[in-house]
Amino acid sequence: MSKQKFVGTIGKTLKDTDFRFEEIESKSEGKPNVIYIVLDDVGFAQLGCYGSDIKTPNIDRLASGGLRYNNFHTTAICSATRASLLTGANHHSAGISAIVESATGLPNGQELIKPEYATIAEVLREYDYHTIAIGKWHLTDKRFRTAAGPFDGWPLGKGFDNYYGFLDAAIDQWNPVLTRDNSRVTQPKKASEGYHLTEDLTDNAIRYVYQHHNAYPKQPFFLYLAYGAMHAPMHAPKEYIDRYRGAFDQGWDVLREKWFARQKKLGVIPQDAELTERNEVVPAWDSLSEDEKKVQARLMEVFAGFLEHTDAQIGRLLDYLEEAHILENTMIVLLSDNGASAEGGLNGHYNHYTSVDIVEDYSREAADVLKHYETVGDEYSSPHYGIGWANLGNVPFQWYKTWVHEGGIKDPLIIYYPGRIKDKGGIRNQFHHVTDISPTVLDVLGFEKPAIVKGVPQQPMHGISLAYTFEGPDIPSRKHVQYFEMVGNRSIYKNGWKAVTNHAFKSSYEDDVWELYHTEKDYSEKYNVAAEYPEKVKELEETWIAEAGRYGVYPLGPGSLIASKEATAEITIQELVPEKVYTYENVRYPFEIPEGLLIARTSHRILADIERQSPKEEGVILANGDRFGGSVLYVKDNHLKYVYNHLQSEYYEIVSDVELPVGRNRVEVVFKNLSFWEAEVFLKLNGAVVGTAKITELNKFASLMCTTLKANPQTAIAIDYEIPFEFTGKILHLEIRMAPAGMTTEEMLEAFFRQD
Repeated sequence: MSKQKFVGTIGKTLKDTDFRFEEIESKSEGKPNVIYIVLDDVGFAQLGCYGSDIKTPNIDRLASGGLRYNNFHTTAICSATRASLLTGANHHSAGISAIVESATGLPNGQELIKPEYATIAEVLREYDYHTIAIGKWHLTDKRFRTAAGPFDGWPLGKGFDNYYGFLDAAIDQWNPVLTRDNSRVTQPKKASEGYHLTEDLTDNAIRYVYQHHNAYPKQPFFLYLAYGAMHAPMHAPKEYIDRYRGAFDQGWDVLREKWFARQKKLGVIPQDAELTERNEVVPAWDSLSEDEKKVQARLMEVFAGFLEHTDAQIGRLLDYLEEAHILENTMIVLLSDNGASAEGGLNGHYNHYTSVDIVEDYSREAADVLKHYETVGDEYSSPHYGIGWANLGNVPFQWYKTWVHEGGIKDPLIIYYPGRIKDKGGIRNQFHHVTDISPTVLDVLGFEKPAIVKGVPQQPMHGISLAYTFEGPDIPSRKHVQYFEMVGNRSIYKNGWKAVTNHAFKSSYEDDVWELYHTEKDYSEKYNVAAEYPEKVKELEETWIAEAGRYGVYPLGPGSLIASKEATAEITIQELVPEKVYTYENVRYPFEIPEGLLIARTSHRILADIERQSPKEEGVILANGDRFGGSVLYVKDNHLKYVYNHLQSEYYEIVSDVELPVGRNRVEVVFKNLSFWEAEVFLKLNGAVVGTAKITELNKFASLMCTTLKANPQTAIAIDYEIPFEFTGKILHLEIRMAPAGMTTEEMLEAFFRQD
């Protein structure tokens, strides 16, 4: 985009004015475009060019024209990796210790990226780049995702000119909650009409690039394209899923050997690498029943179809760039944000809200997959494959997403840039980290991070450029030390050695044991040699402590959610806040409450004063969740109703035993915990109890559920209405009172629910 500076003289009139302009050379003219393509929860082995037999021809096309890295590391979880990718800084320093939903407000647990760590988009705008963000953001705490902002942590507040996508951790691919720039928007068509989020995101990426390129063909652009795929829910068109029918019937044990052999054939791992043993929490394939095998194989077919479908959308973008003669002058970086996810547990899930633990048996989930065998992956399912497939996806490494063993942090990285990379199809084994990507881009472009961005003095990037690796595979690594910490799991890499602790099954950090791997010789991290080199263990532990202090890692969090049901309960109890009251007056329009309320699992009271002029006025008063789980208070057929949807398996329904009078009424829900997993619910009308229900199993992931006044915007929580089912009467006053943490005694509960 050319700019001019007026250097003439101003006259009294235009006729008297000396029109002379001086062209100002753009800082970005002649520079390449830059694209980051971020996949979600894709393990090291799952791309075709990294060893799997899942078809990814378009990603493979990038690999064959660029470089594949086999010693690249992330932070082990989504928000943290994205923060490091965009800032070039270690995630604790940037203010994102794990996922933004676990923000503490402490320096390492802010609700958004700290302004002193400008994003690569903010930096590139300083050099006249046009910047576009598409897809998953997940870098702003839920409390700040309101229609009224604040927007400083949203994409446009972090340096992007355009944004289209979703702000959350995960999203329904068939029925997403979408944002364009700083406003919520509805999906352009229904799932029944052929909508899928991955296609929609790609459409918008192409359109934004097309519009910019045609308006300003000389101005390069930066595109951040972060798909929701392959994170659960694993949703894909049936024709893609059915392409893999029978492909995984051999099971994960046989396929781990096959994928490992293919990795060596491709040269993507060293020839002397050894395959780690099947993970200790994964059952042997042959130990499964025939029905269990059928279920597990089908869930993996869904994942494979989802990945091939995503690859096809990447292909559409590449085809457009080629047609527009943009591709050859574009640097493309494709990576995953962490290793394959074990959150599907032992059985896999038909409804991924069921749990994320890996040692409990949820056989009902397998039964649901069998029941809906031909339609798993459609809009009425929310699937996740079982842990055995994650173990396959991370071949040849141990453990998974959130662990800082290699299975959680060593991920695919492909860099494509014809203008600089001559060793097309080459493989690089230098140790590098996600903090190194944005410094590499600045190095290639010949830019430096400004000392001040948007008026804020900047901290330097922590990563280093890996552009030197473009020149050849045998250049020694220039990165020598990198710490890792994720939900209590800790590790440190130093000059070919790595010490690591597995905190996922521990309640105290004092119980952690450091393992030691000589990764320079033991690529797969198979042999723990801590007993042989105790001094090296001590050295690395001390290095971790020093790095943790340097980059603001402390305080350490409570630990992992996915080790067991008991661990989930213990940690989620710690999440509960002191007693809190939310009050809303004269609710005119549907409004999403900005905080992740724990309505689905802790004691609370909902009180609403409503007014109706006719018995026909009906609709949702308060909704929490979607079709896969939640609760809803509403009026239908002139009765007050409450439904608690437990993961689509049980619908606890209360219908008032009297009709709802016309005029003004006070309606109330009293939700009283009997234990962490059970509750009793009272539905009240004008002070009188008009219905009760006992809920025998509560939803676990309440904080992830959307809470909306006056409507149910996404998918229907109850089965007797269609979205949005907006209330047509008036909500004059609505109050939500959340109980304080640890309220267990009858006296406290009585005091909490007493009305003045």
